[in-house]
Amino acid sequence: MTVTSPQPALLRGTTPVLAHAHFGDAPALVADGRVLTHAGLARLVADRARTWGPARRLVLVEGANDVDSLVAYLAALQHGHVALVVPDGREAQRDALVAAYDPDVVCTAGARDDVRRPASAHALHPDLALLLSTSGTTGSPKLVRLSRDNVASNAAAIADYLALTPADRAITALPLHYCYGLSVLHSHLVAGASVVLTGLSVVDECFWDLAASTGATSLAGVPHNFDLLAGSSFEARDLPSLRQVTQAGGRLEPDAVRRWSRFGRTRGWDLVVMYGATEATARMAWLPPDLAEDHPAAIGVAVPGGHLHLDEAVDDRPGVGELVYTGPNVMLGYATSPADLARGRETTELRTGDLARCTDGLFEVVGRRSRYGKVFGLRIDLEAVERELRDAVDRHARVVATDRAVHVFVASGRGTASATALVAGRCGVPAHAVRVHVLPEVPLTSTGKADYAALGELAALAETSDVPPRATTLRADYVRVLGRPDAGDGHSFVDLGGDSLSYVELATRLADRFPRGLPAGWHTRSIAELERLAAADAASATATGAVRPRWARVDTTVTLRALAILFVVASHVDLIGLEGGAHLLLALAGFNFARFQLSAPGDARARLRQGMSGLAQLMVPSVLWVGAVALLLGSYDLTTALFVRELVNSSEWDDQWQLWFIQSLVWITAGALALTCLPVLHRLERRDPFRFALAVLAVATVARFAEVGLRAGHTQRYTTLVVAFFFVLGWAAARASTTRQRVLVSTLAAALTIGFFGEPHREAIVLGGFLLMLWLPHVSLPPLLARAAGVLAGASLFIYLTHWQVYPSLEDAGHPWLALAASLAVGIAYGRVVRPLHQAVGRAVIGSR
Repeated sequence: MTVTSPQPALLRGTTPVLAHAHFGDAPALVADGRVLTHAGLARLVADRARTWGPARRLVLVEGANDVDSLVAYLAALQHGHVALVVPDGREAQRDALVAAYDPDVVCTAGARDDVRRPASAHALHPDLALLLSTSGTTGSPKLVRLSRDNVASNAAAIADYLALTPADRAITALPLHYCYGLSVLHSHLVAGASVVLTGLSVVDECFWDLAASTGATSLAGVPHNFDLLAGSSFEARDLPSLRQVTQAGGRLEPDAVRRWSRFGRTRGWDLVVMYGATEATARMAWLPPDLAEDHPAAIGVAVPGGHLHLDEAVDDRPGVGELVYTGPNVMLGYATSPADLARGRETTELRTGDLARCTDGLFEVVGRRSRYGKVFGLRIDLEAVERELRDAVDRHARVVATDRAVHVFVASGRGTASATALVAGRCGVPAHAVRVHVLPEVPLTSTGKADYAALGELAALAETSDVPPRATTLRADYVRVLGRPDAGDGHSFVDLGGDSLSYVELATRLADRFPRGLPAGWHTRSIAELERLAAADAASATATGAVRPRWARVDTTVTLRALAILFVVASHVDLIGLEGGAHLLLALAGFNFARFQLSAPGDARARLRQGMSGLAQLMVPSVLWVGAVALLLGSYDLTTALFVRELVNSSEWDDQWQLWFIQSLVWITAGALALTCLPVLHRLERRDPFRFALAVLAVATVARFAEVGLRAGHTQRYTTLVVAFFFVLGWAAARASTTRQRVLVSTLAAALTIGFFGEPHREAIVLGGFLLMLWLPHVSLPPLLARAAGVLAGASLFIYLTHWQVYPSLEDAGHPWLALAASLAVGIAYGRVVRPLHQAVGRAVIGSR
């Protein structure tokens, strides 16, 4: 049976693949608080392409959801180059493709373009425009070769059946390195519509604030996105501008299709179910939204210009056959090496491998012909994965896949961890999406072959049963350090309420698992993703014969905290005169406040709960120590124990001033938390974190100058209102994401610090440490020194708190070095003693998940 749709009209004779510049001043892109017109975007793209020179090139682009990456991609696509798009932030995959294809230009997110030669090293076929991986995130050298006409025709077809107009505006819920994500961009550009560019997740409150404020009319999602929406407050939201929600990237259960379709109709938007593959430049079929409730299992009809038919010779069931697609969007062919880039069209039809039937003119997929699976929208070669498992883990291993997980069946439990790591790394799925089952005997068919249908039934049964989550060694580190036995593979350090103290200890533990250093932003990555990255890192190191580096890479903030507390104690015992460490610790605290508390997902209420947890973990150990000292030694009074010393008007230094740093940190953190948890300000901070931080810094600066002017007096430099700007400077530093922003923050830091103490050496320590924190994310140290820095940094609060009662008698006896060592040891020991309480307080405030 064949069903044909009419070919949409295309703009011919234009040089760009996606003709959109003629839409002129109509909005094309909304990103980072600014709007780019179609003409403006075209100019940016042309300027970028011009920097690569006139020769046609192979351009590798990291497909991040940011303006720089998008412009680089369009510069390659629109100006005659060949774009090879890879996921951003996945160095192993990028490096594998760079090694395999030797691109002429490499465009990495956040870095200058690497133009590697004056002309191309490759013979590039004239029709070739785009190379995409068909293997998800595995780093496989097998790529899909797509032509200019493939991209243009499919973009026009999608814009046609979705009836897109310049009034439409999509928001990017999918990554741009994914074929589906690119198709959203392409179709909206050719229709003169616009795209809201964001990397936020659909579970983030700010995603929906952005969608509402920008008037987004369409949203695209894979089945996993719909699971996230179902578990969030999406159905309670009022999104009057939304008119369309599209779904592809895997089968959505018929019940879910029917439910979302009905819900959408009550809210004024249509659900459009679609079917496609990278080999078809994205879309092959779509289900008209008015048919979704009556035919929820169908993929619909061919896209405009496409043809679908069934090859019934491959299946014995009447009316069932392999789904075959033809159309102008069918790929040129595959590439496995640079030599293949010179090849032209090698296929005119796409055999999908899906078994389907056609009823009432609508196609419905009923199974798979070959051994491929699709999990989280990633297509997985199950045969290849199975072969690797048999070679490396268990010679009896078998693999099947559902829409939600890869299921591995092994003969014994000894290879469970190895199988999980191998499959997660090979397939690019989270570790929690790999289920390993011990099955002593694999079920066989009557011909003696493995019965994959029976294994599939076992996999489906396992997914519906209440099996407790698998514990992993990496997860155990999170449980141990954070005291969160409820930590799941999908949680990140920030999700679990981690603070600056636990950050240091956990980073030290995790460093052993990453031979090449911890991944950037590890504290916001899920346990499952880190587990996969660790497995890939270890596998890469093994494959290349790499040895563990002789120097350890350490977060600069960890090193600075260790140095700052050393300077504080060493100056107090009169070993060295390096004052300023406590003020530097305030800036580091502000940096970590933005990095942890303000980066936590969820709404204002979730942020408040997270922040209160951190504040309680700071206050409770401090109150216990101060209370004990007050009772036993009489050194502190009630105002110090309650952190209200500044309410007593005293300009003379006495013992009550000793804990000024902790008192100021408590009140500044509480104020910052209260400010950012007000719903209106919470949304403003989420929408533009850097400008919000600058606004708070302006307020803190006014408070400082209103109190003391340029130079602070001897005790004024230790009062909360006067020193708050150091904390907010750290906050702004954490939110500065571009070179221009970092230069601005550096300038402000210098202007506010120089002259504040009237002591150049103290100002140099504070400002120098701040600039290192801002510009140098990591430092390399010998492993032993790195571990020592981690211990000191993790105990810095407790060392500061306790050293006042430790060093005086030893210093008076003429033993400054012993005074220093004892102060550090007591602080570290106190931190270990109160650690269970520290964790319990955090759990009690944040609540069990």
